[in-house]
Amino acid sequence: WAGFFLPKETFEKCSALYDFCRIADNIADDDDKIENKTKKFDQFENDFKQKNFDNPIIKNMWALVDEFNISSKIVQDLLIGIKSDIKDLVRLDSKKDLLIYSYRVAGTVGLMMAKILKVNKKSSLKSAIDLGIAMQLTNIARDVCEDKARNRQYVNHDFSSIKETINESHIFYNKSFYSISSIPLKSRFSVIVARRVYRKIGDYILKQKNIENYNKAGKIYVPVYEKIIQTFLSFFDFIKLLFVKELNYDNHSSHNILQNEVNINERI
Repeated sequence: WAGFFLPKETFEKCSALYDFCRIADNIADDDDKIENKTKKFDQFENDFKQKNFDNPIIKNMWALVDEFNISSKIVQDLLIGIKSDIKDLVRLDSKKDLLIYSYRVAGTVGLMMAKILKVNKKSSLKSAIDLGIAMQLTNIARDVCEDKARNRQYVNHDFSSIKETINESHIFYNKSFYSISSIPLKSRFSVIVARRVYRKIGDYILKQKNIENYNKAGKIYVPVYEKIIQTFLSFFDFIKLLFVKELNYDNHSSHNILQNEVNINERI
């Protein structure tokens, strides 16, 4: 939906990034034996490291890395995050673990996307990580039942924990907003729309009110009419961001937690 508002060339490059992430993610999510998935993933990871350009997905990804000066460490963080799901049992036991996981599988994607959109400001690149983490927290809150079926527990299967995860995502959505003004005008509206629509998933989850309704709801998504409403409201966000001047990044506490595991400054 949001990609519709990107320039064609930029959309194609973002799609190349998406294809790479999707292939890696599909290996981890495939209904196959752990040892088979591990073997496939190791092969995919090795193909990337060895620049196996016989694979067009790998070739296109390296083209992005070279063109936009994307640190290969960011890609490695992503692959480490996805590979951590290839286990018989996945369980995160703390907010720190949840934050680090969300950075690896999604904050990295936000950071790489920002580079493709030609964002250069350091604080704005950190905010791109925040938006990726926010969206991943939304995913986790939405997919608790689906993840449980795969023996994955990122948060507890109760509505209080789901609600807490959505509230945590709102913090990251809020931290990401003003730095969108650093995105070039021709690509800015797309990110504003993506942020609004994805955040709305959390609101639809909260409408379930309890775990019984949540379990019955199935895959919760934003209907088309709501996407249209959020796209319309995005015009007001776009105008608001035109008047944003100098920004001070203020989500240091969360990034300090990440800093214990990864050198964020080195990545950006």
